[in-house]
Amino acid sequence: FALTMLASCRSAARHWHKAAAVLPKAACLPGSSQAPFMAAIPRTTGARFPSGARGMAASAKPHGGKLVNLMVTDPKAKEDAIKKCNVAEFELSERQACDVELLSTGAFSPLDGFMNEDVWKHCLDEMRLKGSNVLFGLPVVLDTDRTDLVAGKTVALKFQGEVLATLEIESAWRPDKAYECDKSYGFTTLEHPGVRMISMERKSIYIGGKLTGLGTPKRVYPVLPPAALRETLPSTKDVVAFQCRNPIHRAHYELFIRALDAPNVEKGSVVLVHPTCGPTQEDDIDGVTRYLTYEVLKKELKDERVHWAYLPYSMHM
Repeated sequence: FALTMLASCRSAARHWHKAAAVLPKAACLPGSSQAPFMAAIPRTTGARFPSGARGMAASAKPHGGKLVNLMVTDPKAKEDAIKKCNVAEFELSERQACDVELLSTGAFSPLDGFMNEDVWKHCLDEMRLKGSNVLFGLPVVLDTDRTDLVAGKTVALKFQGEVLATLEIESAWRPDKAYECDKSYGFTTLEHPGVRMISMERKSIYIGGKLTGLGTPKRVYPVLPPAALRETLPSTKDVVAFQCRNPIHRAHYELFIRALDAPNVEKGSVVLVHPTCGPTQEDDIDGVTRYLTYEVLKKELKDERVHWAYLPYSMHM
């Protein structure tokens, strides 16, 4: 889903100006990791948006041009995928389970798995995917300390007793984490939460390869996959998209509700409130509590102009 991609850009880091040069003005809102993200997803007609920025909200092209779906639903195909595994199962952390889910359902389109080393480095250096040159703000990698997970192996990825996916490992390497932190955030000191996450939480080896999705984690909050969420959005109206990693408060509400009256938003348009509910920084309020604050506001508003959806994204900023 394109919203995930835009929210993943390093708007909090020194490289934000690179993204601003290539994104439509409607999507280029500077801020920090503390700030909400808003963008206008325009419909087909009209001339008030920058050239190339209009397209039907529900049918606009996904980031990279194609909405990836790595999920396998046929029971026999699932069984066959698990039979290909030739190494002990891998137990995912909560952060890793979020990444697996978003890869499997296409929220990280156009990726079809965890990045290999060459793609990882190109993403760090250029904020783009190698080959396609598609904008991609931060790498998506799977970390481990297991030395048996090497190229040629296929491993089942398990979370809380359920196999969520299988990974055909194409590469394994020991990353230069100081380089990764500097390129990602412009900092290498532990005062930065992203640096702490990479240097202290992630393990010493990264593995990349193609993913086959077999299931999604059981969550307290409902999660619509990108294709299903896009179907809920109107195709003849503008959609103002709001993303935030914090519990909802009055300033957030005023921001997204007043955006519907902005001069570059068509009358009768809607807002998609799409908060992240996955792991964030260590001192943040947990995702379930954040979800519940949005549910309270949803019940109080009962506003047909406001659409609600929850994103199991693990913040990397």
